[in-house]
Amino acid sequence: MNRRSLVSIGALVLGVAVLLSASVVAQVPAPLAAKRAPAAKVPAPTGKPYTPPKTPDGQPDLQGFWTNSTYVPLERPQGVTKEIYTPAEAEAAIKAAAEREAEQTEPGTTADVHYDFSQFGLDRSQSKFAASLRTSLIVDPPDGKIPALNAQGQKRGAERAAARKAAGGPYDSVQNMPIGSRCIIMGGSGPPMMNAGYNANYQIVQSPGYVMILTEMIHDARIIPLDNRPQAAQGVRQWVGVSRGRWEGNTLVVETTNFNGKNAFRGASENLKVTERFTRIADDMIDYKFTVEDPATWDRSWTAEAPLAKTEGPIFEFACHETNYGISNILAGARAEEKAKAEQAKKGSN
Repeated sequence: MNRRSLVSIGALVLGVAVLLSASVVAQVPAPLAAKRAPAAKVPAPTGKPYTPPKTPDGQPDLQGFWTNSTYVPLERPQGVTKEIYTPAEAEAAIKAAAEREAEQTEPGTTADVHYDFSQFGLDRSQSKFAASLRTSLIVDPPDGKIPALNAQGQKRGAERAAARKAAGGPYDSVQNMPIGSRCIIMGGSGPPMMNAGYNANYQIVQSPGYVMILTEMIHDARIIPLDNRPQAAQGVRQWVGVSRGRWEGNTLVVETTNFNGKNAFRGASENLKVTERFTRIADDMIDYKFTVEDPATWDRSWTAEAPLAKTEGPIFEFACHETNYGISNILAGARAEEKAKAEQAKKGSN
């Protein structure tokens, strides 16, 4: 690990705030950098089916606090040809990924202005994460890769890239800034529910006829009705789509459509459909699978499996500051950097 840069008082205060927002990580004692939290392992088949507890209205109980933090990548890494690692190979992959995550940037550089994740307990290895011997979350196609974009997907991707280029760089205007930087929505909200890197925690609450899934990252909440109501009209579009759920035995099946297309998942169109399946397979584990369908992007559907491991609550408020004065400071900094480069170029030409 490279030598860490000194942390200013202001950064320290920010770090404490971030630490408080990470519900699981807040319990990790110092010193943090060398510690590894125990991984929650997917239970091995015993031949005896697991019977989940029931809610007062008789539904399988999925309630509680869960995390999908994992070191298993969505797609199978290049050079890996097997679907399942040996335990030793899986441990080596986790160790290598954790070491990369803990690396520090060069002090005094622009890249060094960042959260010191390991110092504030935000590295995945410092909080509970779901261990797996799988080499990728994707289970179908068998190669563990997202299918190639079809002609429609490629054309739309090129159009989006051209529009971004025409609009200028990410710091040429507020509208060009990443939606995550503007605290609109971040990874993890879903669907599908993807590992957000840190703050990858969820709370599930059930009531007769509804399931609520609260995401820690930016605090999005999905209210999923279970009363067989029809899907919303095509004109109703939301960042996280519109979800409808039903029970199939002990499995909660949630189908989501009506995305607004502004937060395109892996280049998908607004006609994306995500089907999620939640099955509690142990007291401390939910088997979470999702299938992605979008004929305007891929010629076939694809499926991934990302276990949810039980963790401790409550989930603290993720008080995203919506950049406030940060936006003006960021844009002003970009203009100052451009001015400095122009002046340097001018001096060089003289």
